[in-house]
Amino acid sequence: MTSDLLAPLDLAFWNMETDRHPMHLGALGIFGAHSPTAGAHAADLLAARAAAVPGLRLRIRDLWQPLAFGGAARETDPRFDPLDHVRLHAPADDFHAAAGRLMQRPLERGRPPWEAHVLPGADGVSFAVLFKFHHALADGLRALKLAAGILDPVGLPERAPRVVEPPRGPLPDARRLPARVPGLVRGVLTDMGRALDIGASLARSTLGMRPCAALTAEPSGTRRVAGVVLDIDEVHRVRKSAGGTVNDVLIAVVAGALRRWLDERGDGSEGVAPRALIPVSRRRPHAAQPQGNRLSGYLIRLPVHESDPLGRLRTVRTAMVRNKDAGPDRGAGAVALLADHVPALAHRLGGPLVGQAARLWFDILVTSVPLPGFGLRLGGQELTEVYPLAPLAPGQALAVAISTYRGRVHYGLVADARAVPDLERLARAVSAEVATLLSVCDR
Repeated sequence: MTSDLLAPLDLAFWNMETDRHPMHLGALGIFGAHSPTAGAHAADLLAARAAAVPGLRLRIRDLWQPLAFGGAARETDPRFDPLDHVRLHAPADDFHAAAGRLMQRPLERGRPPWEAHVLPGADGVSFAVLFKFHHALADGLRALKLAAGILDPVGLPERAPRVVEPPRGPLPDARRLPARVPGLVRGVLTDMGRALDIGASLARSTLGMRPCAALTAEPSGTRRVAGVVLDIDEVHRVRKSAGGTVNDVLIAVVAGALRRWLDERGDGSEGVAPRALIPVSRRRPHAAQPQGNRLSGYLIRLPVHESDPLGRLRTVRTAMVRNKDAGPDRGAGAVALLADHVPALAHRLGGPLVGQAARLWFDILVTSVPLPGFGLRLGGQELTEVYPLAPLAPGQALAVAISTYRGRVHYGLVADARAVPDLERLARAVSAEVATLLSVCDR
């Protein structure tokens, strides 16, 4: 049975999980339905197709061998049964409410850590599928590839094969090692300098910070999910008028929505500038098998305290430019890179502590998940909405994931249900913030 070791960051995700803080990401897709039985048919298709996707057969096994003591590896599960992973539920009136209850359930660690929950709509003209993938099995891009493998096939032009040039010159041997030592030493020193820089930046990021009580929570193990849909053309109108990138606008919308939400619930937004972690993929383009997580991040202060909507956007834009100029390998947001320098056993023993320390690093996650521009289908039924759902870090009450699909922006909000019982109010605030930005830009 072949297996491959988990990368250090994957191992960290695997070990920081607890019953009250599952480390899976998700996506809630809503499909049209031509008949009340479309959901049941979709569940049958997902189960039948899952067996043919190798990545869905992978389980994660802990290792105790001398050379990988405390590590873990992905390997094919010889007892894989798709029916253990694809589940058909009773009709649902509210897909987001049902998704919240399902997101709070940890994945079973003894078998491939993914699930697909099919929710027929009580209206008979729609159904939803909630995909769950453990973060140690897949990041957002990998999860998309796995899910796409069990949706309807899409006819796309095949990419021309890449031409791999043979290595030039003789292969290195032991006699060449002395000549390589200076380069190896420089690499070690560079890594040490980068680690020190990240640590110092993280320490500076905590100075003068006013904690936002609404974004912190003692673990309750409960989850609530909400979704918001925006027109991408409206986002582009704001971008063209005020400057910046689409991503800058979408992040600024989160800051403005948080301000509205805090003021409406009576917590107040004065002086509040929570640290937002903006994940950045470090995956090489066109990687053949994107197995492990390759993530860094940018850390910015969300200008929740700023009263001017355009002022909030300018602040976000400036912070993002500064982060991009420094690059994803520097600054407090790059803490995930330090996982590469931690031994496997330390990940095993310190995983829960690392998870609890997330609140010292950032206050809220705001991540973008790439989606294809073409339409997706399941059993011939069109995917009309898709809400990405991010894991919730220990000690934190809210995470925001954003995807653009077929001309619309989808915000997926995940919260601790006890800490944020009014998540729908925050969802309405997202829509209201976009309307405000449009009115200001149209003046």
